[in-house]
Amino acid sequence: MSTWLLLRGLTREQGHWGDFLPRLREALPAGDVVLTPDLPGNGTLCQMRSPATVAGMLEACRAQLADAGHAPPYHVVAMSLGAMVTVHWAHTHPEELACAALINTSLRPFSPFWHRLRPANYPRILHLLLTQPPPHAMAATILAMTANHPADRAGTLAHWAHLSARHPVSAANAVRQLWAAARYRAPRARASVPMLLINGAGDRLVHPDCTAVLARAWGLPMLRHPTAGHDLPLDAPDWLVTQLLLWAQTQAHQAPGPTAPSAAHHPRPPPDQE
Repeated sequence: MSTWLLLRGLTREQGHWGDFLPRLREALPAGDVVLTPDLPGNGTLCQMRSPATVAGMLEACRAQLADAGHAPPYHVVAMSLGAMVTVHWAHTHPEELACAALINTSLRPFSPFWHRLRPANYPRILHLLLTQPPPHAMAATILAMTANHPADRAGTLAHWAHLSARHPVSAANAVRQLWAAARYRAPRARASVPMLLINGAGDRLVHPDCTAVLARAWGLPMLRHPTAGHDLPLDAPDWLVTQLLLWAQTQAHQAPGPTAPSAAHHPRPPPDQE
């Protein structure tokens, strides 16, 4: 039996996993458990103050899991800011992670800030922070930045608006999360935890090259969906479930310790489309 842990990104919560979550649970072996903790300031923890550091977010997550009686090791699937938390976890407490799949993340010192958050999004993000628009308008703006072809755009907008109204993320918490992500600097050496990098070639929020650069720097296997955006679980849930299960099966048949990736898993990054 394995314990899977899903971590979302900046201002996102467990409800934003959408249809991907039940599809993953249905596809996993009987007895596997899937946990979806929220980072402080988001979702069910929206009334909490978000830590201004990735290290603080990690400690809050670990404490939350311990308080709930969940013991490591965990199989982590993490997006964006959640993937930064996972990278820090893998370097500071590697014994607690069985493996980790990192989706559409970006890290200092491997990528410049204009790739880690693409400039075309700056005005929209600033507008959201300054105006705090109504839930549906906020959901529409975020969906436009993060998804390319969700199966049910109208349904997704309605669901996200409901989440925003039920668990509003304060502007102060959003800024603290942005600050934490901007300041975090990952070690240049890879951790001992087996990792898989996954991204969408159509990511308009974070440049796809960020994942490719990290794959080369750390010698990690990488998979790329040809059309999905930043919210890859929304754009391609079935594809993502399939890739995660295939990779988990591979890990189960390999000896502990880092493995050498195949060069075929390292597609060349696409040219900058900005």
